[in-house]
Amino acid sequence: MKYFNSANLAIIACPGGEVFADEVIAHLKQKYRHNHQQTVNKLAQRYNIAAEQAELQIDLINRIVAHSPHSQSGNGMHSGQFKVPVKFTLFPNGEIKSEIEESIRGKDVYIFQDVENRYPVKFSSGEVNSLSTNDHLMTIFVTVDAARQAGAERVTLVIPNYPYSRQHKAKGREGLTASRIGKIFESLGVDHIITLDIHSRDIINAFDKLRLENLHASYQIINTLFKMDGILNDDFVVVSPDTGAVDRNKFYASALKKPLALLYKERDYSKVSKDASQSNISQIRLLGNVKDKTVFMADDLLGTGGTLIKGMRHLKENGARKIICAISLPLFSGSAISHFDEAYCEGLFYRIIGTNAVYQEEVVKREWYINVNISRLFAHVISRLHQNQSVSSLLDNSVIINRLVSQTLVPEPQNELPFNQSGAE
Repeated sequence: MKYFNSANLAIIACPGGEVFADEVIAHLKQKYRHNHQQTVNKLAQRYNIAAEQAELQIDLINRIVAHSPHSQSGNGMHSGQFKVPVKFTLFPNGEIKSEIEESIRGKDVYIFQDVENRYPVKFSSGEVNSLSTNDHLMTIFVTVDAARQAGAERVTLVIPNYPYSRQHKAKGREGLTASRIGKIFESLGVDHIITLDIHSRDIINAFDKLRLENLHASYQIINTLFKMDGILNDDFVVVSPDTGAVDRNKFYASALKKPLALLYKERDYSKVSKDASQSNISQIRLLGNVKDKTVFMADDLLGTGGTLIKGMRHLKENGARKIICAISLPLFSGSAISHFDEAYCEGLFYRIIGTNAVYQEEVVKREWYINVNISRLFAHVISRLHQNQSVSSLLDNSVIINRLVSQTLVPEPQNELPFNQSGAE
């Protein structure tokens, strides 16, 4: 039986990533309480002792491993608080400082940040500011540096939206900024990155030693589709919104055992899309049949939304009855929400499914938006990485998706991976 001491796991939440970090921590606490009780029961049964005595033995081991007879906890490994207090200061000139307020020497540290959080965040110094991607990125840099200076044994970044991921290939005199950001992380001493549906797989190969774990929200999205009455029993077709999303939508079509169609888009790259009303798409062609069908499209991220709205209008013109879109990283940049309000009133789509990987306040209130919680998935991955266990079954979730589809039932708990499918002991 493998022993685990949660006291060695530390989580730091940067301004912007705190909400998602708190949700993941809640699942980690639940998971380790569950694991702790299982461990207590196994020890009590194996050595024929009372559960209370097994609990005391585990607590003794925790105190020895922690090298402290004065541990604040008296009830073992299920009492870990995980979250480390950190003071973030925003100076008048825009500089940011991170001060870790308790010892993390020798700990396995996970630093959370949401680089696309555009809502005001509060600093320890009292300032309340809305931060840009670059501000959030600088916060990561100073926090990683602080963690390394404080003696962290291993540093993992939890950044669901990898910054600058759309700058992954150079055309002419351009930089490979996605790769460069990764090199900076690596030079600072980051060991792992956990992200969601990274825009290009090429980024994964940009590192020398750093390992990137690319998660997918496909299980949670398919589970959500099963909850929408009559949707999958309908005349249903999966449509790739462009050639770059073919593999992703082919996966959904294969898992759901539905036909696959494609929207081919010709673009004028001399134009830059600034909002949903302006798009650089010059022509759209549909390869496949959507007449009188329910259409499902999946993509990794949604920025201004102009391309998606244009694609949905084309599908409607070709006879699509109902359109559902799934977005792993729903940024809704600029005035995107108001443009989608207008498109919904126009009848261009039925629902948008997005995840809580990007913090949102306004769009989650919309009738047309479904918010899917993926924090438990991240909690499972963090738990396994911390225990040096395999995460392959969480990176490739086709097995549990096939099980879900074959059962055609929605498992408990909602929108989350059950414990017996997550590798929990």
